[in-house]
Amino acid sequence: MVTPAPSLPKDFAQLSLAEAAELLAARKLPPVDQWHPERTGDSAMEIRADGSWYHEGGRINRPAMVKLFSTILRREPDGGHVLVTPAEKLSIAVEDTPFRAVEMKSEGEGDTRKLVFRLDTDDLVIAGADHPLGFGSDPDNPDPRLHARGTIGNGLEARIDRALYYEIVDMALADGGEPPAIWSNGTRFPLVDA
Repeated sequence: MVTPAPSLPKDFAQLSLAEAAELLAARKLPPVDQWHPERTGDSAMEIRADGSWYHEGGRINRPAMVKLFSTILRREPDGGHVLVTPAEKLSIAVEDTPFRAVEMKSEGEGDTRKLVFRLDTDDLVIAGADHPLGFGSDPDNPDPRLHARGTIGNGLEARIDRALYYEIVDMALADGGEPPAIWSNGTRFPLVDA
């Protein structure tokens, strides 16, 4: 049985990194990468660039439904997205990225910093080697993203909201270093991808 992501027990801004890590450790997602059902189809669903979910043209307004569907979302090797259960696999249109990073908490400084992000589904992700940050290769048109789940390079990503991106840039510039970069969980992420 798939259960939706639990609501955060308290305000994200008041969570310590240790509490965020405990929540992450307790979270169990369905093993969607192990499910390969024969029955396929189209879900008639889409995730728009602003992170809103739609079914047959109507917006899904119940956060619990969006959280539930987000737990069975997977990216396919061809780059398409599907909702998958042991019984069926249904395509879903994704306009940009399936998730949005809407809040961020930073603890530490420089190479000891850890950044934890809250996604629009209330999932928490700590940026690091397993969840890299990327900013695109054009410094004039940044493309800030966070790897949220799945295989790096072909997994599910979260668009980092512009205000959070500017906070990251401020932290990276304050840390110094050339080229500017942000550290999280022992990994250095240049603000411009090579």
